[in-house]
Amino acid sequence: MTYDELAARLQHDLDTLTPSHRRLAERVLADPEGVAFMTVTDLAAAVGVNESTVVRFATGQGLAGYPGLAELCRERLREQAQLVRRFTSATGLDAATDGDGRDLLATSARFDQANVVRTLTNVDRATWTAAVAALAGAPRVHVLGLRKSHAVAYLLGYLLRMVRDDVATLGTGPGTLVEELRRVQPGDCVVGVAIHRYARATVQGFRWAGDHGATTIALTDNRASPLARRADHTFLVETAGVAVLRSMTGFTALVQALANAVAVELAPSARSTLAAEEDLLAAFDIYDVGD
Repeated sequence: MTYDELAARLQHDLDTLTPSHRRLAERVLADPEGVAFMTVTDLAAAVGVNESTVVRFATGQGLAGYPGLAELCRERLREQAQLVRRFTSATGLDAATDGDGRDLLATSARFDQANVVRTLTNVDRATWTAAVAALAGAPRVHVLGLRKSHAVAYLLGYLLRMVRDDVATLGTGPGTLVEELRRVQPGDCVVGVAIHRYARATVQGFRWAGDHGATTIALTDNRASPLARRADHTFLVETAGVAVLRSMTGFTALVQALANAVAVELAPSARSTLAAEEDLLAAFDIYDVGD
C-alpha cells in the first residue's frame, strides 16, 4: 500500500469510523509529515487516545502496526522531496534558495516557492483534465470562498469572467449566499475554496450545490477537509507559512493555472471574450495609460 492509497481509503471511510479512529485518520490525512516523525506515544497524546487504539487503527488498515503507518508517511515525504527536486531541476528553480533563515523576507520566499512547487507537482492529471473541462463547459460557474479564502475565490471568478460568460463569485455581500445559491442548477460547476478552519457557510453551500446536481471542485488544504470529502474533483494546496500565518500563494498559482487552462480550452471564443472586454475598458476609459 502507498500513502495515497491509504489516504483514499481513509477519506472514503471517514464518516463510518469510530470517533477515536476518525481523529487518528484526520491527523494522518492532515499532517503526514508530522506523523512520519512521531512515536506511537506522541501520536496517541496528540489525538487524545491511548496507544493501543493507535495500534488497532494501523492494523485495521492492513499495516504492520504503528511502524507500518509511520513508514508510509516517511515514504510520502521521500516522494515529495523527489518531486520537488525533479520540478526545480526542470524549471531552474531552487526551493532551497540561499538566504539567512533569520531573514523574514528570504524565509517567506522559500516557503512560498516550496508551496507552489509542491502544489503543482502533486496535481493529478486526470483530475486536472476533468476540472478544466467542467470549468469550460458548464452552463454557469459559481465560485465560493469566505473569510481568508474569499480573496482566492474572487481572483478565480475574476479571471474566469475574462475568458467565459456566466461566472459568479458567491457570498460577496452580507447575507446573500442563500439567495445566490438558488441560481445553482444541475449541470453547473461550483468551486469551493477553504482552508482549516473551514467556514461553515462554505461547507454547507458546497454540499448543497453537490446534492443539487452541480459538478463540485474543491481547492483545499488536506484530504480530511469537509470540501474534499464531498467534491467530484479535489486539488490539495500547500499552505505552510512563516510564523502564525498560513500562505495562500499555492492557491494563487493554482487558480491562475486553472484560468489559463480554461482560456486555452475555450479558444478562440476566449479571445473574442477578451477582445470585447478590451473594447469596453477602452470605451469607459478605465485605465490611466499616461500622457
